[in-house]
Amino acid sequence: MTSITHIGLAVQDLESAVKWYEDILGFTLLAGPYTFDANTAGQPNMTNDLLGAHIKKMKNAHLMSENQVGIELFEFVEPKMPENNKEVYSSFFHLCLIAEDLEKKAEEIAAAGGKRRSGIWNTWKEKPYHLIYCEDPYGNIIELYSHSTEMMYANKDK
Repeated sequence: MTSITHIGLAVQDLESAVKWYEDILGFTLLAGPYTFDANTAGQPNMTNDLLGAHIKKMKNAHLMSENQVGIELFEFVEPKMPENNKEVYSSFFHLCLIAEDLEKKAEEIAAAGGKRRSGIWNTWKEKPYHLIYCEDPYGNIIELYSHSTEMMYANKDK
């Protein structure tokens, strides 16, 4: 593996999620929203190949971060995704982003329908490396780092 290109997240409302990720986290809409309908998609198709024939309708969109790592948002329309998407649609644990001001970004997330899930944690004594866990309005956990993963953890155990 050479790099991560994107992470797929399930949301209950694609249009509001696209706006939220743009407005609150600074992502840019790259492509879509697209609509999948099994009745018109033909066979075989990529969606049913990946997710199974029970998926009849779905919407998705691709968004891009400043460092070219993307997220792909999915709304399952038929069958409708349950409110607690973690039980059925995801083995995903969290998405981690870098924020210049963790406290401010956590406040913005909470004010925009998400929530703050933890306090601010220091990952390395005597270093200014901090993190906080939040949640988007769709139940997906967002971890915020003060620095890159490389800076946060490289040579920590030496």
